Amino acid sequence: MDRDRQDALYVEASGANAAAMRRVARGYEANADRQRDLLQEMHLELWLSFRSFDGRCSLRTWVYRIAHNVGASHIVRARRMSSRLVDLETLDAGLPAVDGATQVEQRVSAAMVLELIHRLKPLDRQVILLYMEGESAGAIAEVTGVSPVNVATKIHRIKRMLREKYQEGGENA
Repeated sequence: MDRDRQDALYVEASGANAAAMRRVARGYEANADRQRDLLQEMHLELWLSFRSFDGRCSLRTWVYRIAHNVGASHIVRARRMSSRLVDLETLDAGLPAVDGATQVEQRVSAAMVLELIHRLKPLDRQVILLYMEGESAGAIAEVTGVSPVNVATKIHRIKRMLREKYQEGGENA
């Protein structure tokens, strides 16, 4: 399918089904900021999907299929991410055996870093947590819908801000 036809189908489908797509996004995500991100991802995937649209179903059915697939993927990613995050007890269990004072200092440091991360905007928090899990900027871009260049910039800025706030003792994050 040519690009003009793809664009025309997207404009028609997204215009006629905009409210339905917002409702689907709201059904998959309670957080307003993440709803907007999810809706944006739905629109992107819908536009991309028209490369392979063959007309065997109505545009409305196609829109719902794409929106629900994106929503389901969003839920799976959220669950996978939350299951990969470690709580402080798990983090503490992995620390090498050291004296009591050093252990307390490490626990306090880990708790302060996690508190600073929890204060970040949802997208920034998602970016830095994925980075901390060893994901590349490209992989983070796929998850968040932000370009790899913007992801790299965000990581740099977030790390700098976390370092500064940590050195200040965690105040005013």
